[in-house]
Amino acid sequence: MFDELGDGVYRRRYESLDLNIGVVVGVDGVLIVDTRASHRQADELREELRRLTDLPVRWVINTHWHWDHCFGNARFDAAVVWGHELCQIALEVRGEEMKAAAKQWLPPETHQLIDEVVIKAPNKTFSERASLDIGRTIEMSYHGLAHTDADIVVRVLDASVGFLGDLVEEGAPPSFGDSHPVAWPLTLMRATADLPGVVVPGHGDIVDRSFVQSQHEELVAVAELATSFVTGEISLDEASVGGPYPEEVMRGAMIRAQAVA
Repeated sequence: MFDELGDGVYRRRYESLDLNIGVVVGVDGVLIVDTRASHRQADELREELRRLTDLPVRWVINTHWHWDHCFGNARFDAAVVWGHELCQIALEVRGEEMKAAAKQWLPPETHQLIDEVVIKAPNKTFSERASLDIGRTIEMSYHGLAHTDADIVVRVLDASVGFLGDLVEEGAPPSFGDSHPVAWPLTLMRATADLPGVVVPGHGDIVDRSFVQSQHEELVAVAELATSFVTGEISLDEASVGGPYPEEVMRGAMIRAQAVA
């Protein structure tokens, strides 16, 4: 159920959305990285945590503002919730819009799960870097526009484990819907300049340095095509079939790049 990645550092990979949740056991409490996609999913996580440790969840970190990573926040009502300042703004301003977007991804019989969600934005934020002492040091850092405008890296320094959220995707192409395709490669390079030994993506299996480098190269190829498309050097059709990902994914990336250019 929980995979131990280092002393007191775990990840839980859920079949639903192939989502990873991080768990770090501190001296007198537990920190979790992301909270799943609904209150009911968060409650499932809470029950599983009770079988892992008797310590309470005292800290939550949201890697970014996408619903599948943070709609469980309110079920950890005693915890301090950390995130980038733009993550806080997005959830406070566009929370209901995000609930509507979530329903577009999910089958109708699950829409009630989203209706139940009470949006809880981070109440502790930072702009570039922050650290958290839970009896061991947790480092949070922001490196620029990428999968969203608010992606952060969470590192457990004494365990050489890093949670990268959707800056890196395993098992499926990266999602470009709210992304900044041209900026993403440079942001990822900055974020992984001092890559920890174990890297946990937002979705999929644990990855290593070679995987991250390979995905960086793919994102560079997407950014180059996006630049050529946005500047009118190539057509949308040409850009959509020339990249490292399926045509539908590439087309979405190109349209998004044009929208944020």
